[in-house]
Amino acid sequence: MSDGVASGVEPPLRVMVVDDHPMWRDAVERDLVAAGFDVVAVAADGHQAIARFPAARPQVVVLDLQIPGPGGVEVTADVLGRDPSARVLILSASGEQRDVLEAVKAGATGYLVKSASREELVDAVRRVARGDTVFTPGLAGLVLGEFRRMAEGPAPQPDNELTPRETEILKMVATGMSYRQIADRLVLSHRTVQNHVQNTLRKLQMHNRVELTRYVLERGLGDEDDE
Repeated sequence: MSDGVASGVEPPLRVMVVDDHPMWRDAVERDLVAAGFDVVAVAADGHQAIARFPAARPQVVVLDLQIPGPGGVEVTADVLGRDPSARVLILSASGEQRDVLEAVKAGATGYLVKSASREELVDAVRRVARGDTVFTPGLAGLVLGEFRRMAEGPAPQPDNELTPRETEILKMVATGMSYRQIADRLVLSHRTVQNHVQNTLRKLQMHNRVELTRYVLERGLGDEDDE
């Protein structure tokens, strides 16, 4: 792996795997290493994860929710408090809406159930590292719907600074769609979609897609107007 840097190729993504089941943890580690990632640390519980995170400096943490010690939600909040540039991908046996919501609120960028294939896991790690939001199919809509139901009091006011197109793209970003998928759906160029997202980031004084997604979820904007 080290000779990749010498040849001018980007170094492999640094990943940490946290799971209390040894066979599952080893299998995930093998799959990620085989895909070219650098697994810089593994942990069997929340205490180990928090203790090993600073020295390992992973870019992505693949994390089970149901682990001993501090649970996955607490670990997510802790590691992102230490390094906001890190990304957390939950890999859990639970597809319960409550678990997904708590993970997203804590700052997780993605959520896969353990029935996901090796290819889906590898793709999710790559996308999460880029700042994309990734959900097991079906969970994104459930999360958005739940946040809408949780929104009490006055209905969320539209953001006057955003154009209708920017708002439309913002909702798609929150569901985990890539720029290319959004461009294909709206019959726009990839560059045009990128420009809309950058304009939205600037107007909302945010820095990345993760913050945009949390903005949509917290305000219950959802996708009820989408076809």
